[in-house]
Amino acid sequence: MDAATHLRVLTRSQGTLIRRLLREKNVRSQEGAFVLEGAKSCLDLIDRHAGSLRSLVLCPRYLRTETDAERQLRSQLLASQFVCADREFEKLTDVERPQGILAIVRQPRWDEAQILNQTKVLGIYGDRLQDPANVGAIIRTAAALGLSGVWLSADCADPFGPKVVRAAAGSILNVPIFWGWEIQSFSSYRCEIYSAVLPSADIVSIRDIQKIPNRLVFALGNEGAGLASDIVAASPVKFSIPLANGVESLNVAATAAIAAFYFRGLQCHSTGEQGGEVSSEAIEI
Repeated sequence: MDAATHLRVLTRSQGTLIRRLLREKNVRSQEGAFVLEGAKSCLDLIDRHAGSLRSLVLCPRYLRTETDAERQLRSQLLASQFVCADREFEKLTDVERPQGILAIVRQPRWDEAQILNQTKVLGIYGDRLQDPANVGAIIRTAAALGLSGVWLSADCADPFGPKVVRAAAGSILNVPIFWGWEIQSFSSYRCEIYSAVLPSADIVSIRDIQKIPNRLVFALGNEGAGLASDIVAASPVKFSIPLANGVESLNVAATAAIAAFYFRGLQCHSTGEQGGEVSSEAIEI
């Protein structure tokens, strides 16, 4: 059966829900869903995480350019598929030049205990990170490097907000994400905390760290204020990334990428294993 025959007309109430999912954090939480936009991201979702897809919305602009392979992939979906006029679709998106396809996706629920009880843990903790672009980039880095997860304090940007989802570039379902996590909770899982701070005379350079514990989460602070003092106090190691003269600091997402790559290399080198991977049993959709 042709994929076009599966399409139903999007109702006004369904359109209203999509707009609210984009704009309102509490609606995303209540619905347990978020919006994913763009052809590449949606097609990758269909291919790799079809069970997470709640519904798909398309407009004639996209359908006119859809390839046979893309149509075939979409035809196998069990999720509901809807169509609306091009002009109506533009009201459903906050993208300047929408491609005419978006997905309503179930928020994943990860088993924190299973992840943190693994023999090897390497994760990132974000403290009061308020720029969605930074949060999304950190999620993308964690997924790309196979980290155990990303933990965010309650006052970080919503990881399922549209700007974070776009910045994560399709990685939002590929790494465990926990929001509203308190740094003190890691101690019950015997995870050590390292803090990334600005360079100073009494701070260790990341280059001088040659070995890391098997269970490590490194913390990154607010874009302007840095890490909260209690997090720094709870860290046996405070490290910095050496910078050129005259440069005061790095963007927090860049710091996350450099530190994650460096620590991941130490973990793999010391164990001879890839580590950091999560069993498919750790996720419940």
